[in-house]
Amino acid sequence: MKSRLLLLIVIVILGQCTPKSTPKRPKSSSSNEVLYPKREFRAAWVATIENIDWPSRKTLSSEQQQQEFTQILDSHKKTGLNAVFVQVRAASDAFYARSTEPWSEWLTGAQGKAPEPFYDPMRFMIEEAHNRNFEFHAWLNLNRGTQKNAKSVSKDHITKQKPEWFVSYGGYQLYNFGIPAVREYIQELVVNIVRTYDVDGIHFDDYFYPYLVAGETFNDAATYKKFGRGFNNIGDWRRQNINLLIKDISKAISEEKKWVKFGISPFGVWRNASTDKLGSPTEGGQPSYDNLYADTRKWAKFGWIDYIAPQVYFSFDHPKVPYLPLVNWWEENHGNRHLYIGHSVYKVDKDSPEKSWRSAGQIGKQVRSNYTSDEISGSIFYSTKHLINNNLGISDTLSNIYKYQALLPTMPWKDAIPPNSPVELEVKRADNSGAFVSWKLPIRISRDKDEIRSFVLYRFEEGEEINLENPRNIVSIIRNVGLLNFVDRNISKKKSYFYVITALDRLHNESSPSNQFFLK
Repeated sequence: MKSRLLLLIVIVILGQCTPKSTPKRPKSSSSNEVLYPKREFRAAWVATIENIDWPSRKTLSSEQQQQEFTQILDSHKKTGLNAVFVQVRAASDAFYARSTEPWSEWLTGAQGKAPEPFYDPMRFMIEEAHNRNFEFHAWLNLNRGTQKNAKSVSKDHITKQKPEWFVSYGGYQLYNFGIPAVREYIQELVVNIVRTYDVDGIHFDDYFYPYLVAGETFNDAATYKKFGRGFNNIGDWRRQNINLLIKDISKAISEEKKWVKFGISPFGVWRNASTDKLGSPTEGGQPSYDNLYADTRKWAKFGWIDYIAPQVYFSFDHPKVPYLPLVNWWEENHGNRHLYIGHSVYKVDKDSPEKSWRSAGQIGKQVRSNYTSDEISGSIFYSTKHLINNNLGISDTLSNIYKYQALLPTMPWKDAIPPNSPVELEVKRADNSGAFVSWKLPIRISRDKDEIRSFVLYRFEEGEEINLENPRNIVSIIRNVGLLNFVDRNISKKKSYFYVITALDRLHNESSPSNQFFLK
């Protein structure tokens, strides 16, 4: 009897320690009703290197840069997105003021030159993103000292200050991650951003050790000889260097600000099953593990990252790496962390050599397919300019899918305590056929003293089930800027409604609903 009781206690404790999956969508009472997830991560990459997405030219004024970025956010919001990944460090440079690295040439035209008139781009971008209820993730390139065949490098650039830290390869100057001081330097750059800016996340893409260049060798043999004790081959040593970097950065972020997320977007294929029985049923290249020395599967499994977003840039009918089998593999291999899928909207082109990409239907099919899985928590699209340009109607396709607003997924391993409920909800008919909604904060905001970042207002027609899990009932997600009111302009004079409101904290934990208010 005592052993059974002990077993029960252990099971309960383990259940409390294991993060629970966020429900993907409400249960349908009708087989004809199309339901969408209430919580979904919907993001786009904003690439700055070579002026891919923003700013569109090196010659833009500060005002033009700001205007262009707000237009990007407004366009993404119209599409239905709720987060952006902005590349703020492209080649050991900076798109932000509080950096030890020089200003980026792709911001001002010359490396080291500050914006004129002066402003802090990242601070501006974060404020504008948050004003629209977007998460802002700072995207840093990890391995690039200088861009390929760089001609103009400022005298205070790290490649000039610490040339012994770099390996020339493929026309680039790339960090030698086997040197402990290199890893410490990159970690401090990350911590500085987390400490100084109100970012929601830190993001790395697929660049660790470099992709192979035919006829060239990444010459870190001397470093391996010096620091490779205990490793029988250089590949395992390189992987350990990246493992240490990721693990240490993860710990440093959490110690600085517990709510800041950390995630990686690796090349889609970890390894093929023909090479490794743990790999995916694919036949494509497998640079992530074998060439980039990034054991991304391990990072997710051990919880060193908060999400993994594999770049599944392949169509459903790709002959060697079809979309669905690879996604299914990641569903089984993302550990207990969020899985987002990276989508290649840049491939959508009427002249694409692949027939599947000659319409926006391929992306639409992929996103809808993701909805059949409770393991997938969202999508990220590369890159912004292709969404802005609405190539073959890709943004129209997505806005049709993202027809309802979505809350971002929770991360219970970081914070599972919701705020307390708003109180004294009241609704009055307005003269212009709308409704004026007001409420008050709870006396005590939350048990963990976390602030309320936004509110979720729900509306139901008289006689309709009060179901907070169906996103079609969300009127608006309202940023908490101190004005505890909202005007709902999309109601009929001839109908009566029930309203409720909830509160969200920094990590999107949702309170219980307020009092219901019936509007006749």
